[in-house]
Parts: sequence; C-alpha cells; structure tokens
Amino acid sequence: MTQIMGTEAIEIKKANKIVTVLKFMKNNPTGIIGLLLVVTTILCAIFAPYIAPYDPGAASLGHRLDLPKWLDDTGKSEYLLGGDQVGRDLLSRIIYGARISLLVGICGVIISLVLGTFLGIVSGYFGKWMDDLIMRLAEVQMGLPFILLAIVIMSVFGTGIEKIIIILGLTYWVSFARLIRGEILALKEQEYIQAAKAIGGTHFKIIIKHILPNVASSILVLATMCIAEFILLEASLTFLGLGVEPTVPSWGGMLADSRNYMTSAWWISVFPGVAIMLTVLGFNLLGDWLRDRLDPNMKV
Repeated sequence: MTQIMGTEAIEIKKANKIVTVLKFMKNNPTGIIGLLLVVTTILCAIFAPYIAPYDPGAASLGHRLDLPKWLDDTGKSEYLLGGDQVGRDLLSRIIYGARISLLVGICGVIISLVLGTFLGIVSGYFGKWMDDLIMRLAEVQMGLPFILLAIVIMSVFGTGIEKIIIILGLTYWVSFARLIRGEILALKEQEYIQAAKAIGGTHFKIIIKHILPNVASSILVLATMCIAEFILLEASLTFLGLGVEPTVPSWGGMLADSRNYMTSAWWISVFPGVAIMLTVLGFNLLGDWLRDRLDPNMKV
C-alpha cells in the first residue's frame, strides 16, 4: 500500500512539473522561441562536423548551381538546400558558418564587456577627473562611424577573423561603459552603499559585493543584444570583402558570392540570409525576454 502511494506521489510530481513547464512556455512564447533559435545555432556550431552532410569546402562542378533536392524533379541534385556556384553543399556551409558568426559575436562581446565594465565602474564609482576623461573618450569613439573605422583598419592591417573581433570589442565598449556608469551613479547614493563605506568597506569589496551584482542583469541583457548586432556587422564586413578569408565558410561570404546569381540561383543568397535573420532574431527575442524578466521597472 505504501509503495502504491509513493508511486502515485511521484506521478503527481511529474505531472505538476509538466504543467509548470507548459505554463512557463505559454506565458513566455517569445523567450522560448528566442532560446530555441539560439540553442539550435549553438548546437550547429559545436557539432558541425557531425551534422554537416558534406565537406563545406569540397567543390564539385558536376553539382554547380544544383537546385535544392526537394525542388529538383530530375533527381540529379544531392544537396538538400542546393549547390553554390562551384558545386559546394550549401547546407554544410551554412552549418559551418554558424561557427564564425558565434565566434565573432561572443568573443567580441566578451572584449567589449570586460573593457566597458571596467571603465564604467571607474567612471561612475570614482568620478571626478576620471569620469570626465572616460566620457570624453567615449564621445570621441561614438563620433567615429564603425564601418569607416573598420575599412581603414582592415585596409592597413589586412583581413581576418581575429581583427574583426578586436575591432568590434574595442569599438562597442562605449555601450557597456555608459550603461554601467549610469546605474552606478544611482547605486552609489543608496543607503546600503553608504553604510558599507561607513563601516570601513574597501572600494574593491564594495564594487564586487554590492555594485556588480546589481548591474549584472543589465550587462547580461546588453551582451545578448550586442551578440546579434556583432553577427550582422561581421556579415556586413565579410560581404564587403573586409571580413574573414574567402576560404572560410561564413554567412556574409556566401551572400557576397551570390551577388551574380540572385536571379538564376536564388537559393544561394536566400538560405544564408535566412540563417542570419533567424540567429539575430533569436538573440534579440532572448534579450527582450531577459530584460522583461530581470528589469524590475518592466514588471507590472
């Protein structure tokens, strides 16, 4: 009897968990969609060698500009999403292209986040001449058009994924610095911060224990949004010939290669464009959901 009751209790708990998950999905549809899109992109990037049906760099002139397999009535095409201008499998190249986009987006955000957080804390917490210096530097940085700056740097030092990451990281620190500075200016006047100073708390301890935990949610939301923007910027630079090398599968490079075939082979440009759109949409939806969940001012 006791065993039967225990089994029923376990089943009830499982049912309650399922109901909780379903309610969460119903109340947060955009967040779930964004999370699914982001997770799918990350999984494709991590397991690309196991997911991609073909070698992304293997050319086969016999399959040049092949139609997507599901549109080919002749049965000649072997590629699910068709072949490109030199007969490479478009699906495999899109899967491998996720690696470049996520690498640029995540690494660029990490550089911007670390640099911007440090300068924002220095500017907002310590203030005085350091605040003036950092904010004037930020204003100068914001006055420089990113594309123009990237073109100049790439023209001098050459192209490459590491250069794109560095340029993005050293350009977008301003967004993090200004956001954190603004929040710290309000936080440092709070009573618990003043109390921590009054009992002899060091600046380092106050920043680590009281300041950073209170700005972490805003940093996370901005970082998510910036990843989406960085993916678009990488694709734009590569499309202009200033991004990654042509031999590396990337979504921007595929769009650049498809310019002369947009009317005769639409799939070469459409599917990489859809991959960019869905990935950027996923990060933006996830960022919006995180903002709604983490920002108390957004809650009713």
